[in-house]
Amino acid sequence: MRKLHAVEAPLWEALQRYRENKDVSFHVPGHKNGKMYARSSSGPLQDVLTIDATEITGLDDLHHPEGVIEEAQKRAARFFGAEETYFLVGGSTSGNLALILTACSQPGDVLLVQRNVHKSVLHGLMLARARAVFLAPEVDGASGLATMPSPETVGEALRRYPGAKGVLVTHPNYYGMGAPLAPLAALCHAAGVPLLVDEAHGAHYGLAAELPRGALSQGADGVVQSTHKMLGAMTMGAMLHVQGGLLNRSLLRQRLAMVQSSSPSYPIMASLDLCRSLLEQEGPAAFAESLSAAARLREGLRELTRIGSLEEEVSNLPDGGNKKYGSNLEGGSAPNGSPYPHPYQDPYKVVLYDRLGQWSGYKLQEHLERHQCVPEMSDERYTVLALGPGTTAGDVNHLLEVLHTLEAEMGYCPEDQAKPAASFVSTWNIRGAESVSQPVAFDLSPSVEEETEHIPLEQGEGKKAAEMVIPYPPGIPLLYPGETITAETLARLIALREAGSRFQAVKDSSLQHIQVYLNEDYTPEER
Repeated sequence: MRKLHAVEAPLWEALQRYRENKDVSFHVPGHKNGKMYARSSSGPLQDVLTIDATEITGLDDLHHPEGVIEEAQKRAARFFGAEETYFLVGGSTSGNLALILTACSQPGDVLLVQRNVHKSVLHGLMLARARAVFLAPEVDGASGLATMPSPETVGEALRRYPGAKGVLVTHPNYYGMGAPLAPLAALCHAAGVPLLVDEAHGAHYGLAAELPRGALSQGADGVVQSTHKMLGAMTMGAMLHVQGGLLNRSLLRQRLAMVQSSSPSYPIMASLDLCRSLLEQEGPAAFAESLSAAARLREGLRELTRIGSLEEEVSNLPDGGNKKYGSNLEGGSAPNGSPYPHPYQDPYKVVLYDRLGQWSGYKLQEHLERHQCVPEMSDERYTVLALGPGTTAGDVNHLLEVLHTLEAEMGYCPEDQAKPAASFVSTWNIRGAESVSQPVAFDLSPSVEEETEHIPLEQGEGKKAAEMVIPYPPGIPLLYPGETITAETLARLIALREAGSRFQAVKDSSLQHIQVYLNEDYTPEER
């Protein structure tokens, strides 16, 4: 890799000068460029702390950028195809919060929201005191996994709620699956509202021919990307990209100042700048080795007999699905002729499962970790592997050796009856009775203990949840306060609990019990 120059990574270069100058610090932070740890054995930490600076002369200010941060953000906008880009030091969470607080500037504003969204979206609705109209996602018939709402669903929601402030969807999902966004953008723009996209897992999209198209190139107005997830920034490093005139950018900047620290991390911001610079210098070549490794992994997976991959289902598509990865596809159809919800598939996301259905995704993850292969996440059926530009052929070879070892442990006979992937109903496929819900009010009012009770989970059907229930990862709430616990949702929660899932936001993290409202007719508007 060529050496990075000042003009290519302005913030990173400014921090390098800061480190080399060795000025005496009479400013925060208190570790004084890492000197606090000089006598300890914390060498790697001390190295990082030498650029852990603050808003001193020459290093600019994230909340009023006029120097190196401003230049770094402008370069990021040009590279990723935005009109304006904002660095995020609180991950995509802070970007989602800021977008919602901008679009829904008045209490009671309506936002059309894909139901299977990250918890940060629901938190944004709460902070904005907005009303959400939930849109049911489409379901991939091959895998049983949920993607995003269809254009028909979005169009119907816009027709029913002409006063809505925008549409928010997640693309791609945690499994790397997606669909064209351009039709949704066209519907939104015809209605005069912005399309907001949580593209946390798609920061790399559009940067190589083998990768799917990004949201910005398809007309999205506000796009949040976790640069740390699938590219090379430090954890919590993300970007918010905007284009067009449907978002109030002055208000957006004010909202970002509200939800981000007034003392942002300079190492995180520098990693955003450095990541962009490396990708800009190397271009698609930055992905060549890792995409080759991903192709080698797919080839090796075909040699397995019991451990299956979702790509096998995609490869049965008329267009060859996994051969094109949907980078130039605008649609497609399943073998049975029904619409295929995810013509876009991220080659960096590999989804494995036990063909016999005897090992859950959690169990497969446990055995992979035993052999020093750590997956991204699991559910009751699938284990998700996240590759990236740093993945090497050696990594893939080790994984394939481990998978062959696991197959030997699992055992497989030709007489064994495989369980079709399509028989699986995704945990994250959250559908209501209608594809477009009635408005659901969100606010910050906590539940009152006297109005709730703690009951065994098995008794929850028909009750209204008094707490958010979030299996993690991927952090998609299965219940929000005030939502009715249906038989379907209850069955999913029990299955997740028995499979060993972890839960956030609940009083009983083991989910033996759940907090519900005593008044089964409770609605958030009553507060």
